[in-house]
Amino acid sequence: MNSLLYILLGLLAGILSGLFGIGGGTILIPALIFIFGLTQHQAQGTTLAVMIPPVGLLAAWRYWQAGDIKVSIAVFICLGFLIGGLFGANFAQGIAGPQLKKLFGVFLLVISLSMILGK
Repeated sequence: MNSLLYILLGLLAGILSGLFGIGGGTILIPALIFIFGLTQHQAQGTTLAVMIPPVGLLAAWRYWQAGDIKVSIAVFICLGFLIGGLFGANFAQGIAGPQLKKLFGVFLLVISLSMILGK
């Protein structure tokens, strides 16, 4: 039964990723914690593992077809993301689970308030 729920979660995250460019941090991590009972570290690690295969390949392909991808920008962001991901993962492993969960919540709150109240 959990396999079907995981597939449905992936489908929801994929739809929202294609629609809004979101998924891992805003959909998968909270769902894995609150619905499936993973720890913050497990949810983050699992979400990163999900991104290893070409999760956004078809969605990105569709955006590329419409001329909505700046490849020259994406290449450099990808390089930074690759290196930054390693540093971030190393840093996260040194933070206790409850504190990491709170930091993640504050991060989402700041982002959401910026989106709602910003220009």
